Amino acid sequence: MSFYGIAGLFISSYLWCTILWNVGSGYDRFDRKEGIVRIFRWGFPGIKRRVFLQFLMRDIQSIRIQVKEGLYPRRILYMEIRGQGVIPLTRTDEKFFTPREIKQKAAELAYFLRVPIEVF
Repeated sequence: MSFYGIAGLFISSYLWCTILWNVGSGYDRFDRKEGIVRIFRWGFPGIKRRVFLQFLMRDIQSIRIQVKEGLYPRRILYMEIRGQGVIPLTRTDEKFFTPREIKQKAAELAYFLRVPIEVF
């Protein structure tokens, strides 16, 4: 029983630190004037606490929607970039989006960036 108590203490301290450090939060900035996309996220404390990605809008190939229904539904919005792969725009644990909301968000972003939408 003490093993489970200690394991629970470590897991809860990890989760509280994640909440207090605001891991995963940040912003996405799309600047059509300059043609640059900037994505910023906070990580865990250390050398790479700040995750900052910057690339040109013309390098964006498509907007992807991943929809998995079932007991634990997942609806994630991705941006596919030439040479860098796929970058998630929504949190993977975010379950607040309905299928209609995620489609609307993807359509608005694809229209703004003038790229196609892919559904997986």
